[in-house]
Amino acid sequence: MKNQSLEMNILRVLLILGIITIINLIRKPPVKDWFFIFVLKGCLSSILDTLVVKKGYIKYPVTLLKSVSISFGFDYLLYPIACVYYHQITKSSNIVGILIKALYFSIPMAITEYFLEKKTNLINFKKGWNSFTSFWTMTITFLISRLIIALVRKCDKTPIPENF
Repeated sequence: MKNQSLEMNILRVLLILGIITIINLIRKPPVKDWFFIFVLKGCLSSILDTLVVKKGYIKYPVTLLKSVSISFGFDYLLYPIACVYYHQITKSSNIVGILIKALYFSIPMAITEYFLEKKTNLINFKKGWNSFTSFWTMTITFLISRLIIALVRKCDKTPIPENF
């Protein structure tokens, strides 16, 4: 019971930090891009997390919302926030910079997840899932979201034909 109380406090602190961090995110233009990325990443990560949990690769024994089997705070708040920051620092980067900066985010996140899996009951890896798997999936989803926003920005600049 004592550990579960500590784990719930960790989740609450992360939730509060995430909410405070959003305030900083919405102050930098272009806000519509950051909002799009935030929502996109929340949807993408929650879908992927739901699949991984249903397949039995990851389990979240302690969660803020008892009725939710995924890591709600991570999927809908912390990971999308990290993705928006990633997009902000790579907005004018070349491909090498985009790749390297994805590692700036995915490596610390994977290391944090490793320690949370080893030292708490917030996350349990099963069926061969490990921190390296989390690392590469996070890296890939950072890059996928970067590709999607690049395509959206390109389409946004494309003139609409008159007879459209």
